[in-house]
Parts: sequence; C-alpha cells; structure tokens
Amino acid sequence: IVENDLNNNSNNSNNSQLNKNLNEKNFNIQQLTSTIFDPNEPKLKNEIIRMIIQYLQDQGFSASLMTIQDEANVKFVDTLNTISQLKRIKKAILEGDWDEVEILCSKNSFRTKPHFLFALYKQQYLELLEKQEFQKAYLFLQKKLKPLENYQENTEEFRDLCYLLTCSGQDISQIIKYWDHDFTRSREKLIEKFGSIFEFENAVAPIYRDLPPNRLVNLFRQAVSYQIGSSGYHPKITPRIQTLLDDYSCLIIPNNLRYTLVGHRKNVKCIEFINQTNLLASGSSDNTVKIWSTEVANCIFTLEGHTSRIWDLSSNINGKIVASCSGDSTIKLWDLLKGSCCDTFKGHIGDVYSVQFHPGDNHLVSGGFDKSCKLYDVRTGILLKEFIGHESSISKAIFNPHGNLIISGSKDGTIKFWDIASGLCIRTLSSHLGEVSSIVINNSGSQLLSASKDNSLRLWDLRAARIMKRYKGHQNTSRNFVRANFGLCNQSLVISGSEDSMIYVWETDSGNLLEKLQGHSKIVYNAVWNVQNSILASCSEDKTVRIWDFDPNKSTF
Repeated sequence: IVENDLNNNSNNSNNSQLNKNLNEKNFNIQQLTSTIFDPNEPKLKNEIIRMIIQYLQDQGFSASLMTIQDEANVKFVDTLNTISQLKRIKKAILEGDWDEVEILCSKNSFRTKPHFLFALYKQQYLELLEKQEFQKAYLFLQKKLKPLENYQENTEEFRDLCYLLTCSGQDISQIIKYWDHDFTRSREKLIEKFGSIFEFENAVAPIYRDLPPNRLVNLFRQAVSYQIGSSGYHPKITPRIQTLLDDYSCLIIPNNLRYTLVGHRKNVKCIEFINQTNLLASGSSDNTVKIWSTEVANCIFTLEGHTSRIWDLSSNINGKIVASCSGDSTIKLWDLLKGSCCDTFKGHIGDVYSVQFHPGDNHLVSGGFDKSCKLYDVRTGILLKEFIGHESSISKAIFNPHGNLIISGSKDGTIKFWDIASGLCIRTLSSHLGEVSSIVINNSGSQLLSASKDNSLRLWDLRAARIMKRYKGHQNTSRNFVRANFGLCNQSLVISGSEDSMIYVWETDSGNLLEKLQGHSKIVYNAVWNVQNSILASCSEDKTVRIWDFDPNKSTF
C-alpha cells in the first residue's frame, strides 16, 4: 500500500522515468517495423502477391486468380524492362558512352532525379575540360548544367565549374577539387554515390520460385501462435480463433487484488490509463490529480491547481498530456513530462463533469452542469462551438472513433448525437428510465454502452438505433456518477462500478454476469481496463485506487 507522495525535489528524476515509460512502447514498435520488416521492399511485395495468388488457387477462385496474375505479370515485365535499361545506363556510364547515356536517360523517369542528372552532367563536363575541348564544355555547361543549378551539392559548386573555363590547361588539373583524373575511377564513384538507383536491378527475386504449400495460411498460424505465446496469460484450454481482424486476446477475467494505491485525502471520482501504459491518472475530491505507476505501485507526482473536485480525466494519443475537468468550472491541461499545468480552458458555468480528447488530438469536448457541450481547440485554447439541447446536466460527452460526431449523455435521461460541422443534433436515444451517468463507444463505432441510474447498463446498436443487451445486478440509483466501460482489446467484457462497493463484470455478447470483485469499502465510481497489461483499475468513495489482475489459482465468482 502506498500512503505518501514523492517529495517535490524528486520530480526531475520522476519526470525522466515518466518520459521513458511513455516513449518505450512506441520506440520498440517503430524500431521493429522499420528495421526488421519493410512492406514496401519490392521483393517482399512480389512475394505477398504470389502468396495471395496461391491462396486463391487453393480456394478455387479462378477468375480472381487470373485477374491478379495478369496484372502482376504486366508489372513484372515492366520491372524487368526497367532493370534492363538501368543495367545499360550503368554500363554506358562506366564506358563513357555519353550519347547512349543521354538516349537511355530520356526514356526513363530521370527527370524526377535532378540531383543524379546534375552529377552525371558534371562528370561529362569535367571530362571535356580534361580533354581541353573548351568550346564543347562551354555549350554543355549552358545547355545541361545551368538548368539544374539549384540541385548542386553546395552553393558554390556551379560557380566553381564556370570558373574552370577561364583557367589554362595546366591550372585545371591543379584546381579541380572534384576530380582524380582517372576516368574509370571517377565514373565508378558516380555509380557508387547514387547506388540506390542501380541497386534496384537486384531488388526483384525470380517470380517463378516455388512457394511452400499453404504459405499464407501458415504465416497466419505463426502470427496467431506468437500472439498467444506473448500474451500476459495462457489459457488452459486451447483457444479457437474466430477472427483475424483483431489481435488475439485471451478472455481474462480479473479475480485478484494486486495493489491498493493510497494517497488521496478524499474520494476518488475518476481514473484514466495513460496511453495504455503502466501509468495511471486519478482525480479526487481533494482537488488533485495523481499520476501512479501500476508496475511498482507508487505515486510519481501530484498535480495541483484546481480549486474544487475533479470529475473526469482524459489523456491524449501520445500520453504526454492529461486533461482534467473540475467543479471549479475549468478544464486544465497537464504536461506530464514537466509535471505542471500548461493551459486552462474556461467557458462553463458550474461543474464540468466530462472531458475527452478528439481522436486527432487537436480538440477536446467537455460537458457539465450548464447543460452544454463545448468544443475547444487544444492548440489555441479557443472555444470553437457549443452544443445546446439537453434539458439537464451533461454527465458524459465523447467523440465517435471517426471524430465527426459528439455523443452526450445527460441527467435528462437522453443520449444525443451532434454533428460537429453543423452543430446540429442528428439523433436522440431516450429509452433509459433514469439519469444517464456514462456513455462509451466501441472501437468500430457501431455499439454504444450507456449506464443509467435505473440500475441498468444498455448496449446499443447504433446502426439500427436499438438496444442489443441489458446488463443488471449492480446498484446505480443515487446522486453519484457510477460509470461503465468495455474490457479486453476485443471489448468482449462490460465492466461497471456499483454503489454496493463491488465491481461487476459481464460478458458483452451474452449479458451473463461473470465476476463480482470485492475489495473497496464504499461506492465504486469507475473501473477501467488496460489492454496492454491485462489489468483493471477501480476508484472509490473510500479514497483509494485499486489494481486488479488474474490469478489462475483463485476461483471466479
């Protein structure tokens, strides 16, 4: 149990550790994708097409197979022709056959490679000077090099080339600083300098090399096996993969209290995992936001500046900025790398109950006691638009995954959909019998989960505007904001807090109650799932934040 914050004088080291935690995940992924596998590599692109052709042939899709094969063969023939011309250009340069080089360059897309053309013409120009053919060199300079002057290696190169025409034959050999006077060697250096152009001739593997049987399917099997092997938990029963559209996710139902994080002086209203890392933000009625490490269970630092309770939190995509909204009518942006407030937005009258970043990170939406949603520009702090139409306070306002809609849930029992461009309400859902305390949308934007003070959660099919499932068992009737969320990366769980101090976990599709987690001593306001680390965090009236995981040695509810 953690009972105290770190001292202010340790903030610098904590900020460095925070920066490392925020960037480590993205750096590792970028390093792997850029150094190990490049899907734009011509050879790999060719092999992917061949595997698709093989799969279509095995499945009997003859027409599709022939279409792809014909198009692939045409492209392959074009590639072979390009390679043949590149080889001829390379040979002509090495032999100094500049007439042949000029003809071949005119047939290829070398106009898009002006730096290469400038270097090529400079080689020809210097060879003319070496042979003391000054009239030809002068005409060549005017016709070929002058139009490409902007593509010289440095600002003085073209001027120096012009100066060479004024020198005597004996001086030229002493002042040319680009030249070693050996035609063969200088031409080879030219080829080496622009090697990426001529390496293309080796980039394509023979297209008719035999493929191993079922190569594409076997690669899928390997990918799924790796995902299962690298997941945090391993199922005792071999899973059956139902889809390739999502990464594998084992159905982990948390059943074990790992940590209790203590430090807030009053109830904890909201929590937010930062960019799905091991960092967690919590907001409390003690007017502070705390940043916790769920890996070592300690508070990294405390963010102070609000003058009333914190109602909601949201982190941006890269996890370096957290937004908080408060009963002091403001929204604050916190720079986590500096551990300080970097901006404050005003405009609401009364408590601000909800805040969320736009999927594009440049805007955020808020909702509050004044019955309005407000859209802010994060970069300028300007209030761009207000959305008014609810008859009571707005408990939660979110964006859809495409970022073109704002969805708001209100104490008036309705859920409204707002078109951001026009500012108009385009749909209203009104089946709840009590106040709507939270809403959350799934990753595809096709389903919406809403929580209400009628003791129910509802899963909506947004395409048909109908209720798909109801989840019951928890308690949500008082004046508190009890909120619900999806769990797991495929969102196959529904998780909610409850006024009976329990956390409830349902299966999304069936609606069956799978688990009740007991550990808090008072109302549980919210519970959120961390996809990356397969853990659950909850916050409560009892002033604590609790971290839950799965223990295979413990039974479930």
